[in-house]
Amino acid sequence: MKPGFSKKDLKDKLNKDQFSVLVDKGTEPPFTGKLLYNNEKGDYTCPVCGTLLFHSDTKYDSNTPGLAGWPSFSDVIKENVEFSEDNELWMKRTEVTCKTCGSHLGHLFDDPTSPTGQHYCINSAALNFKPIKEK
Repeated sequence: MKPGFSKKDLKDKLNKDQFSVLVDKGTEPPFTGKLLYNNEKGDYTCPVCGTLLFHSDTKYDSNTPGLAGWPSFSDVIKENVEFSEDNELWMKRTEVTCKTCGSHLGHLFDDPTSPTGQHYCINSAALNFKPIKEK
């Protein structure tokens, strides 16, 4: 986490699953996240700081083995996230974090089934959803 976001304060603000993912860089079990099957129009934001991360029009259903089971996005609000090399678990991955607070969101992979060739594999616990109200 970045300075200004203490673990103690976040323990009070976040539920157990959110804390595990956002602060401790955990991963929720596949096919369990509340936003996996969300198809509403709206925006996805960081639960810690409210930063806009994804638009719903970039969410897609991935059937890629090993990547299905978490919300999948083909693009991100690039100025609001940071990328870093993650070599944990004996594999080379790209970690995606919130640029404002440093929360762990998930990982970026190449994916030929994605509209952009990129697959942002993001934990539901790392997202809040704000629906766009239809006029």
